[in-house]
Amino acid sequence: MKELLEQLLPRVQKPARYIGNEWNSIHKDWDSTPLKMAFAFPDTYEVGMSHLGTRILYDIVNKRPDTLMERVFAPWVDMEKLMREQGLPLFGLESCRPLREYDIIGFTLQYEMSFTNILNMLDLAGIPLRAEERGDEYPLIIAGGPCAYNPEPLAPFVDLFVIGEGEEVIHELLDGFREWQEGRLSAVSYQLSAPGEALQAKKHSKQALLEELVKIPGIYVPGFYDVTYDESGRILGIKPNRPGVPGKVVKRVVKDFDGVDFPTKPIVPYTEIVHDRVMLEVLRGCTRGCRFCQAGVLYRPVREKKPETLLRQARELVGQTGYNEISLTSLSTSDYTCVGPVVESLLDEYQQQGIGISLPSLRIDSFSVDLAQQVQRVRKTGLTFAPEAGTQRLRDVINKGVTEENLVEAVTGVFKHGWTSIKLYFMIGLPTETNEDLDGIAHLANKVVAIANEMGVGRKGKGLKVTVSASSFVPKAHTPFQWEPQAALEELKAKQNYLKERIRNRKITCNWHDANLSYIEGVFARGDRRLAAALEKAWQLGCKFDGWTEHFKFETWLEAFRQVGIDPRSYANRAFVHEEILPWDHLSSGVSKEYLIREHRQALAEAGTGDCRFHGCQGCALCPDLDVEVHLQRGAGHDPY
Repeated sequence: MKELLEQLLPRVQKPARYIGNEWNSIHKDWDSTPLKMAFAFPDTYEVGMSHLGTRILYDIVNKRPDTLMERVFAPWVDMEKLMREQGLPLFGLESCRPLREYDIIGFTLQYEMSFTNILNMLDLAGIPLRAEERGDEYPLIIAGGPCAYNPEPLAPFVDLFVIGEGEEVIHELLDGFREWQEGRLSAVSYQLSAPGEALQAKKHSKQALLEELVKIPGIYVPGFYDVTYDESGRILGIKPNRPGVPGKVVKRVVKDFDGVDFPTKPIVPYTEIVHDRVMLEVLRGCTRGCRFCQAGVLYRPVREKKPETLLRQARELVGQTGYNEISLTSLSTSDYTCVGPVVESLLDEYQQQGIGISLPSLRIDSFSVDLAQQVQRVRKTGLTFAPEAGTQRLRDVINKGVTEENLVEAVTGVFKHGWTSIKLYFMIGLPTETNEDLDGIAHLANKVVAIANEMGVGRKGKGLKVTVSASSFVPKAHTPFQWEPQAALEELKAKQNYLKERIRNRKITCNWHDANLSYIEGVFARGDRRLAAALEKAWQLGCKFDGWTEHFKFETWLEAFRQVGIDPRSYANRAFVHEEILPWDHLSSGVSKEYLIREHRQALAEAGTGDCRFHGCQGCALCPDLDVEVHLQRGAGHDPY
């Protein structure tokens, strides 16, 4: 294997993607480690190595003496071509062993448009795609991540899904596997001289393993559930098909976020990756309640780390990596209660070493020019704000909670202090959107330019640059907008063209997400397990790396739907009603369906809902039902309110 790999590497782009010997990578002895697991990221090395979850689980699993975890990523098309020509199966980076030799392969599901890569990676590994075709000699195929909250299009291909946060449940899953593994090994020796071999084999089969693992809270085994449909194709029921299986799988959530394992000795790649910096997770969760936002539901409640924990972890991370930038990561870092003091402490300690601080997610209403100035003490970069919608009416619909005045105040402050580059993120196709709302996007963009002109920004040195990025609304499971249809494809494209006609200022650059891609994403975001046939057919027809513009094959996708007799519009463009059973109703994010229905009605009434951190409990039911609570670092400085 290694010899053949070495022959192929000089013939591909970026061979550093495949060598697996990076700084801080962990190489355990294969033969003396009982349980072997591969963490599979269904995209390129550069994307996967930028994923914080990869770093966290790699660290946790490899700390166990009885388990090793190695990494595998989707090989780029040039490498895949050579691998198939030379008969080189997909392999783990650390040991260069074929994936078939591992006990468990765990995929992370970050994006619906990576689903074809999962099938492609299994095929490249020589592993049958469908769970029913994989005997006990094949690895257990598991998956987790945000898309696991509606994994139904992948249901036939995956043995089990982990719903929720993985730091604790991964130990329970591995412990269960080890118990089964040890029992199976002893049973093999016992069967050599004992009768009843068939009974013993059944007891220690993969099916028996799944029957034990499904008892772990947060574990979903799709093969243990039957889905029935009516004549129109709507779901009649999703029910367990055997005893001992929960009717509803509830997500796992880490209660002690400050004390949970966090990697401070992460792998440092030899090649540039998307997020090539220290990633320091300051908080988890967001209760702002934006009604389109799936992450805000999935990662509730808000849990903040202590400042001293962050400073200690930053010190260890800088010492172990040599990076010159620390990114304070979360869904909304400027909401972190202690963000000001933590940023100041980090800069005081690392500024002289040329190590900068970045805040990747800034809200307009909690934006502080003083904080931005602190962050830019080492190096100045552009700033990004997300008004999301062009009018206050539509911002009320989505519960964004920011105003035009917030934006004016923020950009005026940053222009005053020397910034010349601003990015604005919007979403088009939102429920109830009209042309007036699109006009509002153009109005806000032009207003930012007008403010800059009035202040004389860009007249000296670098010119003013305002970038408007507009994505298309995709309804997501477990959100108040899960019942809303995505705008028809032709309508999305018309909205893009309408907006282009109204933003013609040479100081404004406009970026648009591919509407065709958003359409297919919408199909799978609201899909059920019947879509598995279309997914498999699309892969057979050549679809992979669908999230990459140069590889996305829209017409091939449409052909796949035609061949299997599925109308994708029935998933993306149909309004669901509150009373119907949704494909993901047997999986719980902890937020009650009744609350989501109430929020949906609030949206249509253009009424806001407060943030429970500051306006009291809003009744989502998560904290009492999951026995968790919002955890803030009180009395320690920055309070944006």
